[in-house]
Amino acid sequence: MDYAPEEYTRYYIVTALFKLMHEYEYEKISVTDIAGKAGVGRATFYRYFKRKEDVILYYFEHNAKGFLYGQRLYPRCKADYVKIATDVLTLFKQQKEPFKLLRRARLEYFYLDYLNRNFVEKFKSDEPSADKYQPYLYAGMLFNVSMAWLEEDCAECVETLAKTIVDAIYFEN
Repeated sequence: MDYAPEEYTRYYIVTALFKLMHEYEYEKISVTDIAGKAGVGRATFYRYFKRKEDVILYYFEHNAKGFLYGQRLYPRCKADYVKIATDVLTLFKQQKEPFKLLRRARLEYFYLDYLNRNFVEKFKSDEPSADKYQPYLYAGMLFNVSMAWLEEDCAECVETLAKTIVDAIYFEN
């Protein structure tokens, strides 16, 4: 993850949480543990996050911002959608270790909730006439496919999986 100078403290806190999750069950990790591992005080932790779950949400948001910043493509054809799906899956694969920790802690629902919220927002702005359930179809598919792929240690080729996803949702007229 790339961080602006003012975000280093958040970076240390995120890193600390995931390092602790390697060693301990999530439920047994306290804010004090996270702050100590990050080298900050509890007050500093609470300046940036209200609870430890917010650290995970920040992790998703930060990665999404970086991803969106790198996207210069507005999809116009099937190949464009395959490119975007490839980029999403590539980022997921690069970040598979934190996702494995979340899955082991049975916290993958944070990822699903995050996807649902963001697909709903995206559809409201880009496809306001779309069926209200359509964003949940996309979010659910991405979530389920990525979790199944993670179970296989993301072994399948990114491009092949991206094409499979797009083939399931893209219908040419």
